[in-house]
Amino acid sequence: MSRYLRPHIPGATMFFTAALACRGADILTRHVADLRAAVRATKAERPFAIDAWVVLPDHMHCVWTLPEGDCDYATRMGAIKARFTRSMRRVGFHPTDAEIVDGAAAGWTPTPRSPSKVRKGDGGIWQRRFYEHHIRGEADFAACVRYCWINPVKHGFVERPEDWPFSSYRRDMGGDLNL
Repeated sequence: MSRYLRPHIPGATMFFTAALACRGADILTRHVADLRAAVRATKAERPFAIDAWVVLPDHMHCVWTLPEGDCDYATRMGAIKARFTRSMRRVGFHPTDAEIVDGAAAGWTPTPRSPSKVRKGDGGIWQRRFYEHHIRGEADFAACVRYCWINPVKHGFVERPEDWPFSSYRRDMGGDLNL
């Protein structure tokens, strides 16, 4: 098992990617209200600034800035993922349901969770880890925010960033808040 040590820089600005265990599913966009509620609850409990965010069907990217003196982004991301998973369980949603599998289109066959995942409460919806990148300066910040905005275009969901409804693009450009 790898022993990756995440850096802990108080007040840092970071870019994140979190993905579903089942790439190709569309749970995040179909249940975006539940994801939004998970983010709101986590922000209320452990504040952070959302600099950019985009939710795609099977993954999300975001740029956050933590409060001065605070470096605990892992707990925040874990809380968002756990709250979303719990909300899916409350409506009877489980990772082996046809809603995730969606036939051959998802290209995924559900497998039983290992005993260790069951013991740890892993809901099987998210990939266990997430990607994080500490932003190093204004150019890096701008590139990460642009990456969030352009991602729905890159994946072929829309032709223009402003057409994707699950993005902070319009908020960031002075329009409506969509996340």
